[in-house]
Amino acid sequence: MLSRRYLWEFAFWGLLLGCAFIFPFRLPLLTQILITGLFAFSLDVALGYAGILTLGHAAFFGLGAYTVGLLATHGWGEPLSGLLAAFLVGGFAGALCSSLLIRGSDLTRLMITVAVCLLLTEAARQLSGLTGGTDGLSGLEIWPVLGWFEFDFFGRTAFYYTYGVVLLAFLLLRYFLRSPFGLALAGIAQNPHRMRALGASVGQRLAAAYILSAAWAGLAGGLLAQTTQFVGVETMSFERSAEVLIILILGGTRVLYGGFVGAAIYLLLRDQFASLSPQYWMLGLGVVLIAVAMSRQNGVLGIIRHQGRRQD
Repeated sequence: MLSRRYLWEFAFWGLLLGCAFIFPFRLPLLTQILITGLFAFSLDVALGYAGILTLGHAAFFGLGAYTVGLLATHGWGEPLSGLLAAFLVGGFAGALCSSLLIRGSDLTRLMITVAVCLLLTEAARQLSGLTGGTDGLSGLEIWPVLGWFEFDFFGRTAFYYTYGVVLLAFLLLRYFLRSPFGLALAGIAQNPHRMRALGASVGQRLAAAYILSAAWAGLAGGLLAQTTQFVGVETMSFERSAEVLIILILGGTRVLYGGFVGAAIYLLLRDQFASLSPQYWMLGLGVVLIAVAMSRQNGVLGIIRHQGRRQD
């Protein structure tokens, strides 16, 4: 028999797929939830599992988006190879930054990630001949998936394509986190000095975790560019980095589905609050975040687990 954990996982992904049939006119929102959830999950690898403080993770997300956008503007709009390129560019950028991050203190890491994010954002603004500047890259021509399924106006292909890619990316990253590598990361996050005493290579594992995190963020950015067929400077802005951090805290860190749950709650509440008050929608989200923080639990999933333990 399947354990309760796997039953919940089947229920989660089945619910997402079922929502596509129940709410066929909300497919773009569901697609955004999947992409944002994958982005938040990639941040959780660095922040939650490896304990690397970062406030500039949108840099890798934006690099992945611009990789797909630039390929499309130069005549190459094949989706799968574009995603692979976004994945590799994100991972390469993470590798360049990892050598700096593993040597500094928490404050140093925080400042480096913010600086990288701000520098890349400004570079995207200034290099208007390449990136489109503040106007971005619009009207990207993305080819049909596998040569058959064109991206339609209602977002059907975009949703099912995103669903398949995100599910595969999630399962692969979950495999790494549940492997001995992931267990070593958990030990490093709790007590790096003890792990060094046990002979573990702390620096190499932290660098590998950061590279994985950056690569998956680049993949999420590439998905956003393909499904919206637009890339703007805001994809790598500091505001997006702060937003995804809020989403992760809302859902719960060091929890596999924390990023996805946080993305669903954040985007759905933002949509509802914005329809009620386009000017003051952030006030409603602020109240929700304060309520979650005052619960003293690890996000919404932490609250659910706490209530489950109390009932048992």
